[in-house]
Amino acid sequence: MPQQILSIARNAFVESLRQPIFLLLVLLSGVLQVFNTWNTGYSMSYSETGEVSGDNKLLLDIGMSTVFVAATILAAFIATSVLSREIENKTVLTVVSKPVARPLLIIGKYLGVAAAIVVATITMLIYLLFAIRHEVMSTAADDLDGPVLLFSLTATFAALALAAWTNYFYGWNFPQTAVSLLLPFCAVAYFLTLCVGKQWNLQSPATDFKPQITIACFCLTMAILVLTSIATAASSRLGQVATIGVCLTVFVLSLLTNHLIGRHVYHNAFIGIVRQANSLDITRSELARPGDAFVVELQQDPTSSVRPGTSIYYGPSPNGSALMVARHEPFSGDPADGGRFVDPSTPFALVATQVKGRMITVRVAGSGAAHSVVRPPREGDYVFTSPTRVAWAALLPWAGLPNLQHFWLIDAVSQNHAIPFFHAFMIAAYALCHITVFLSLGVIAFQTRDVG
Repeated sequence: MPQQILSIARNAFVESLRQPIFLLLVLLSGVLQVFNTWNTGYSMSYSETGEVSGDNKLLLDIGMSTVFVAATILAAFIATSVLSREIENKTVLTVVSKPVARPLLIIGKYLGVAAAIVVATITMLIYLLFAIRHEVMSTAADDLDGPVLLFSLTATFAALALAAWTNYFYGWNFPQTAVSLLLPFCAVAYFLTLCVGKQWNLQSPATDFKPQITIACFCLTMAILVLTSIATAASSRLGQVATIGVCLTVFVLSLLTNHLIGRHVYHNAFIGIVRQANSLDITRSELARPGDAFVVELQQDPTSSVRPGTSIYYGPSPNGSALMVARHEPFSGDPADGGRFVDPSTPFALVATQVKGRMITVRVAGSGAAHSVVRPPREGDYVFTSPTRVAWAALLPWAGLPNLQHFWLIDAVSQNHAIPFFHAFMIAAYALCHITVFLSLGVIAFQTRDVG
């Protein structure tokens, strides 16, 4: 069985690379990155934080979008070329007539197409990294980045020239050879660019390397693999035009999932944002024991009335989707009675005991805080006075449908928020779940497809 899948995948991979549209879109993406360095100089941003700053934030955003759209279109074209067209031409009969199960055919085709898409995506992302290193030409006085131009153009033209030479003298397929050479040539060229500064001085590769952008590129690749699985599943039943339409529709709608459905899932209204939070006991930095207290300072006065005895919740999301305090019953008793807070028979609650303008003192009442409070409040948290209500009718489709916003980490890079490796791992797991679901749907659709 593995040998059959690998044989199908290898054939699909080669057929994908041989499609003229494959090389065309990869080169077009590289050309568009050049234009992006010219036309993104109007962001009106002069922030100097993060791996990108000023106009380069817009360059990163538009550059990543260019790769995303090009890879989505490429996935739709390639998936239909290696599956839908074979079904229409009846050439798939040479495979399914042999002892090869139809699910293996779908899986093998996807692996081959996905490998080709990864090759194209990495190449396009390297062109993006060249553009990020070059930076935006904001004014006519800006100097060109000589190493970027030399190494990137040399790698590109060397790959195309060598592919043309082998095609002429040995009959090798030009698109396949060119794409196969572009990836290693561009990777070497980018490494050499990292080793040479803009003034042609030798430097450490880590000087201009962008780890957070690299993680964002990895997550974008995961999103493209999900769209590739959708294209493969759709092409098991639909033709090329319909498959492209499905992919573009899913691409647009999945980017709007949060707006169309997600905003109706969680319902809560925050009363303020934490400016700073400090423990009343300098020896304690947690809200884990009865009587533990923190003084929370808000950025502005609470938007609604907060009285002593009011339940307090907080979390990093303004809609209350990830509260750090478990749901609990309102505190019953006198907030000024300290003995009530440390009484083991008192049900757990996080209570406001003193309110003075922006300053709110919160205290743990009863036992169970160690399991009910994830962490103490911190700067930037949103404060609530009630638990979040969940609309399950909206949560189920929102959680089940692909949400490409989870893969889009440009905002984190632009705002200088570090992307943990574990987050990238969770995104990869999320992508794997969707890939499994869509390939399963493709297998189900192909089981009853007449290929004779």
